[in-house]
Amino acid sequence: MFGWLEIVAYVAAAVVAVHGIVATVRGRAPDKTHRWAVGAFEAVLVVQALIAAGRVFFGGVTLPEQTTFLIYLLVSVCVMPIALQFATAEPTRWGGTVIAVGAVGTAVAVWRLHGLWVAGV
Repeated sequence: MFGWLEIVAYVAAAVVAVHGIVATVRGRAPDKTHRWAVGAFEAVLVVQALIAAGRVFFGGVTLPEQTTFLIYLLVSVCVMPIALQFATAEPTRWGGTVIAVGAVGTAVAVWRLHGLWVAGV
């Protein structure tokens, strides 16, 4: 979709997922470092979403499955805050796994966004 920004999103997703799994293996509940990691990952996703939405709505890019693309774009931005909320609402050792699953799911959404973008451009 946007080259380097997409790669940064994949790397951030991997870092957040590994950080969550490490916390689970160590038997620790999510802490402040998880919030910071999810926040940084979310910032990358928001920048990517703003650029993509700007190009779709104002840049003249027409996609064959534009509605599907916009739904995946919304999902990619919403998953991590929801996962973080679930993980920290009841702090147990499994909160890290919730964050990791959210990061992997978000990476899949970004991958799907790439596929939809390439099909239209």
